[in-house]
Amino acid sequence: MSYLKTALIRLVKVKSIVTILLTITFCYLAIQGDINSEQLLTIFTTVIAFYFGTQTVKEDKNGKDN
Repeated sequence: MSYLKTALIRLVKVKSIVTILLTITFCYLAIQGDINSEQLLTIFTTVIAFYFGTQTVKEDKNGKDN
């Protein structure tokens, strides 16, 4: 399987979709003025840290099993 195809399959996973939707939603709210930049930064940092943190743990486990 090509790298691009593998990357697209990973992108479609639920966690990725939720992360992307949350990012878009909070950026929209910030543009509309419903939340301030500090709130956006806090929320966005939490979501991204969780996403990449779980991806790193998953990759570490896969690497150790092989």
